[in-house]
Amino acid sequence: MPTIDPTRFTDAILRRPARSAVNGLRAVDIGAPDIDAMMGEHLAYEAALGELGVQTHVLPALEDFPDSVYVEDPALVFAEGAILLRPGAPSRFGETAEIAPVLRERFDTVIALDKGFSDGGDILLTADKVIIGLSARTDEEGALALAGALSKLGYDSATVSPPEGVLHFKTACSLVAPDTVLATRQLIEGGDYFGGLRVLQVPDGEEPAANALCVNGTVLLAQGFQNTAKMLRDEGFAVRELPLNETMKLDAGLSCMSLRWNRVA
Repeated sequence: MPTIDPTRFTDAILRRPARSAVNGLRAVDIGAPDIDAMMGEHLAYEAALGELGVQTHVLPALEDFPDSVYVEDPALVFAEGAILLRPGAPSRFGETAEIAPVLRERFDTVIALDKGFSDGGDILLTADKVIIGLSARTDEEGALALAGALSKLGYDSATVSPPEGVLHFKTACSLVAPDTVLATRQLIEGGDYFGGLRVLQVPDGEEPAANALCVNGTVLLAQGFQNTAKMLRDEGFAVRELPLNETMKLDAGLSCMSLRWNRVA
């Protein structure tokens, strides 16, 4: 596997939220998002990436796919190429075909999976491997197919089984530095998923904050999780809080709003 810093990015693909996102997937229904406010959150996210040195490529909304703003779920991207995934929710089956031509324009190598189901929200890239979490959206057949595709790009992988109740693996964890993971108590107590990585626990009651996103030395964190923000700052991290109230009404967080890679010069 190539030596990488999995928190360094030069480019990101985003997709604008559709008006149909009011019908997006949600494991817990706390109401439909306000789409105008959600668009404001998306613009703030795009601006933050740009200010952190990432060149953003923004795709138009897809009204036929309410969850298509979450571009990380139907694909994975690396400097070496892209992998077209197979999202596990029926309403998202067509999203891979929509993102495929975009990726083929940008990457010489694009591998399409043809077995099982795999969602980008279940996949965590670390410095030495790609961790694939099994879930209701990623099954064993899909994980096996994904592992084979990753191997073709030169990446090692490991498949893990998070505790019951974890929607996506990255719902409960994220990389906040190349050697440090932020994770919920549920995930930490459920098993050893991270090998030798340092693990910080999200303060109890702030579990949604586990889906943070480290970009070029700054941890992006959803607003409203002050204990998590303080803990990270006390640990020496640069933290930037972003509005995410409407986005988080759906099965989503910071990581799934973009496809990110580090371009080889």
